[in-house]
Amino acid sequence: MGGVAGRDSAAKDIELLVLRHEVAVLRRQVARPQVDWADRAVLAGLTRLLPRRLWGGVFVRPATLLRWHRDLVRRRWSYPSRRGRPPVTAEIRSLVLRLARENSTWGYRRIHGELRRLGYRVGASTVWTILKHADVDPAPKRSAVTWRQFLRAQARGILAVDFFTVDTVLLQRLYVLFAIEVGARRVHVLGVSAHPVGDWVAQQARNLLMDLGERADRFRFLVRDRDAKFTAVFDAVFAAAGIEVLKTPVRAPRANAYAERWVGTVRRELLDRTLIFGCHHLESVVAEYVDHYNSHRPHRSLAQAPPLGPAQPPVAKAGGRVLRRDRLGGLIGEYSQAA
Repeated sequence: MGGVAGRDSAAKDIELLVLRHEVAVLRRQVARPQVDWADRAVLAGLTRLLPRRLWGGVFVRPATLLRWHRDLVRRRWSYPSRRGRPPVTAEIRSLVLRLARENSTWGYRRIHGELRRLGYRVGASTVWTILKHADVDPAPKRSAVTWRQFLRAQARGILAVDFFTVDTVLLQRLYVLFAIEVGARRVHVLGVSAHPVGDWVAQQARNLLMDLGERADRFRFLVRDRDAKFTAVFDAVFAAAGIEVLKTPVRAPRANAYAERWVGTVRRELLDRTLIFGCHHLESVVAEYVDHYNSHRPHRSLAQAPPLGPAQPPVAKAGGRVLRRDRLGGLIGEYSQAA
């Protein structure tokens, strides 16, 4: 019995030596072994039963084993708890962005106060985070009035003036000076000239104010570019009528977008389809087109009504005839219902 017991003990010792050597070989091959929580539980539990002097044979450090054991005890006796702030609902996020969009002068503190007044319990820092993640600028930047916003807000009190050029059949360049009432989209052709000097341009400004008559009091601003043909005398004519002259930035045609858009319209619908023979011919065709533009052509900004037409279109008659009226030799057609 003693021999068998001795052989069994010797076999166990040899087996342990083999296993230890295998572990040493594996340590040289694996830099950091991957263990899951089940492995950690077995290693931490069994290693606690070994004397500390034998812990060096384990492939993890003693401090790691102690930490694993503390984690197991904490997981066993701790209760699940909710950590951090509750998530922000889509309703609150949408409401924050809506308040910022509809009130450009409100900062995150003002929006936070409005939410609290409405009964939403949310922190001010949460409102700030929502605005930042949505790339919403702070209130000072959002409340700054852009040039486009200014033009739209003051449209009814703004006149815009500009030139456009036309080359005749004989390659003579003619200049057309016009003005547009931004709010009503009504166009005034002030004059056509091959030599638009400063005195001529100033006189056209006086003629415009005379044509406007009492309506000139409705306008507060005149937008123009920095063309040298607009002299100080030109500006003084409007200043005397109480109209402030606003100069657009250098090389910024979009700042006078309403005038530029009309130039594009008259070119597409008239000038690109007509040969001009001289100054009087250009005056004639542009005058007729402006009459069509002001009295008949629909405008999206005016709910498809012309600047000088009725606000509400007539009611279509069942079985009624639609008549065409040719303008500019049939280049443009105007349609109306037969009486």
